[in-house]
Amino acid sequence: MQNMYDVIVIGAGAAGMMAAATAAKNGRRVLLMEKMEKAGRKIRISGKGRCNLTNARPPEEFREAIRTNADFFEVAFAEFNNKATIRFFERLGVKLDIERGQRVFPRSGKAWDIANALADYCAENGVEVMYDTRVADILAVDGKVYGVRYLNKRGFERKEEAPNVIVATGGVSYPATGSTGDGYVFADRLGHTIEAVRPSLTPLRTSHPQRKYLDGLLLKNVSARLYVDNELVREEFGEIGFSERGIEGAVALRMSRDAVDALIDERKVKIVLDMKPALTEDMLADRIRREIEEMEPEEFFAELLRRLVPKQMVIPLAHELDVHSKNYIRKVTDAEIARLVKVLKGMTFPIVDYAPFEYAVVTAGGVRCDEVNRYTMQSNKVQGLYFAGEVLDIDANTGGYNMQIAFSTGRLAGQLRK
Repeated sequence: MQNMYDVIVIGAGAAGMMAAATAAKNGRRVLLMEKMEKAGRKIRISGKGRCNLTNARPPEEFREAIRTNADFFEVAFAEFNNKATIRFFERLGVKLDIERGQRVFPRSGKAWDIANALADYCAENGVEVMYDTRVADILAVDGKVYGVRYLNKRGFERKEEAPNVIVATGGVSYPATGSTGDGYVFADRLGHTIEAVRPSLTPLRTSHPQRKYLDGLLLKNVSARLYVDNELVREEFGEIGFSERGIEGAVALRMSRDAVDALIDERKVKIVLDMKPALTEDMLADRIRREIEEMEPEEFFAELLRRLVPKQMVIPLAHELDVHSKNYIRKVTDAEIARLVKVLKGMTFPIVDYAPFEYAVVTAGGVRCDEVNRYTMQSNKVQGLYFAGEVLDIDANTGGYNMQIAFSTGRLAGQLRK
């Protein structure tokens, strides 16, 4: 008896929808199973609701942003790269803009447009979709998959057979969107090794005593250095922010991958912030003296700080310098100016923890890539089993790179090459 489907795709996210639509466009009978009530839940909230779908940088620069298993990803990217992704969505009628940092967004500013375009593309190519459906197990015998066992929306257990299964279940970041690590369980049961999963692109928690004053602050055009056991590991330039979740913004998120690994290994981590990277210490000292000369002698030290940093930084800086914010400016000493320069050029934030998966943009770790054929995305252990997207041990910097990983690997998996 012939199976009703050629392939079952588990997970209707970026990778899953791309895989399902690709297979269907190539004439395969496709069933897409999604545990949530709609497709693309994570896409719809990505990029703060705007969806940074890829990055337009040239291939060599794009590769540098891939933090894990860049060699493995190279094949999928070569077949469906960032330019192909841009053309793909524009052909689907989604107008795109390239913004600062070569980040690509829908012109509408709505992530829903990307999710809906993918869902419509699946429908147009005949993909059958089952929502509110939780896959419980992937069925295999003699080293070959033959279907899945699942629970339907009423909670009844059912089975569906197919000779190919694509696992595109995502990681464990933003679990409210349905990414709860199911794919790791399936892969482990079928003999795959799972590299330890941990949050990546996640806020970092500091023990700095003035952190409570910084909530909501966003600093632009700053330089930050990440130290592990007092050794410089990474340096970044751009925006850094503070919230109840921790230190975030593009700079902190890019550093978080190294910081999280170091914290797991119980190593000492700190971020040193240069709030005036365009100025040398001597130049900054000269500027501070000029500011003082322009001020009235009875003005307060806080007003000097306000001329140098955002208002929200005034109290933390005064505490850091151990100078009362209402000291008269005429009483500021050369030693205090020197200390102010040092702090502005190197304010230290001890990092003691990281935000959990609920706040992480992506998951680091996952199915080991050396157990997957990079030319097909098929398992090297089980015939007919494929992987795509965040379930694999591939992650990248913030800026659209991780979404491109999903599109590229999903497209390749959907080819169902043996």
